[in-house]
Amino acid sequence: MTPTPICVDGRLLDDGGAGTGVAQYGRTLIAALRAAGRSPLVLESGGVAARRSRPAKLLAAARPWRRRAVASERGFVARDLFREAQVFFDLHRRPMPVALPGPTGVMHWSYPLPLRAIGWHNLYTVHDVLPLDPAIPSPVDGARLRRLLDALRRSGGAFATVSEAARRQIVTRMDWPAAAVTCCHQAVDVTGLTPGDLPGGLRPGTYLLYVGAVEARKNLLRLLEGYRASGVTSPLVISGPDGLDASVIDERIAATPGALRLRLQPRATVLRLIAGARALVLVSLDEGFGLPVVEAMALGTPVVAANVAALAEVGGGATLMVDPLDVAALRDALTTIDRDADLRDRLAASGIRRAQHFGFAPYARRLLELYGAA
Repeated sequence: MTPTPICVDGRLLDDGGAGTGVAQYGRTLIAALRAAGRSPLVLESGGVAARRSRPAKLLAAARPWRRRAVASERGFVARDLFREAQVFFDLHRRPMPVALPGPTGVMHWSYPLPLRAIGWHNLYTVHDVLPLDPAIPSPVDGARLRRLLDALRRSGGAFATVSEAARRQIVTRMDWPAAAVTCCHQAVDVTGLTPGDLPGGLRPGTYLLYVGAVEARKNLLRLLEGYRASGVTSPLVISGPDGLDASVIDERIAATPGALRLRLQPRATVLRLIAGARALVLVSLDEGFGLPVVEAMALGTPVVAANVAALAEVGGGATLMVDPLDVAALRDALTTIDRDADLRDRLAASGIRRAQHFGFAPYARRLLELYGAA
């Protein structure tokens, strides 16, 4: 029997490997399926390169109200698909239909994109609905996100998310039935770790590390305050792209002795930074999953994590947890993790065991069960 086709959107796959957690989610999703013997198709949005390599008429929209993709080497391609879908949704308040050639199957959207593959089972991963929480700073328009999720559900879409904590938040804030969203813990992929120098003259085992977007939700101002109060001499390295209020956070970093800001790094460098850290520190106000925590555990790096629901769930008792709103608690956690080598060793060992849950094989099994339910 021919396996049911599986297709994944390629919106962020070709970002050079640095990118966001959502980009890494898409790459890992495809890699896990391939490791399980499946060959997922990829739906891409062709741009200038696609116009040069293919006749323009093959990439043009079939009708104003829908798009038609054509076959490509990796799966399907339609010019400017993802950009035009956003415009379409703003105009029509419904996902833009896209026709994919060949037999139908499961279309797994790695993010709630305003698209619907005609005749396919459309499955949308919603990583979190934190923009719907007024207490969490976010650059995302919460009202638009709510309209989009409701529109996708009305169109017949199914939904998955990356933690049980995120699932509870989604059904509560969207006022959906509990069965509307399925938890499917994502995988971690640290196979890109390669030997090499660390940026900024850093030496392995000598620094504390935050990696991720430099934005208000990540609670970096309190982290810096706790670090200053701790008296810890190990550098606090903050690495990642600019996000909401990055300029304010950069000013505080510059005013904090021992703190070092690194900009967006290539994927291999990010993994080297995590593997070489004395400890990873992620004390966000909230998370849907917290991928750096799992990456650190898989690489044998101890973790200090906020005691928010998703990070507690993902850490599974293998992290040092702390109240992210309590600066004194942050101070004490940084002091403890920096000075207690035995604790770091215990956390590293338990983290490696916990990370096995997020390996490719168990993740592929979860995915295929999810697709079977669809």
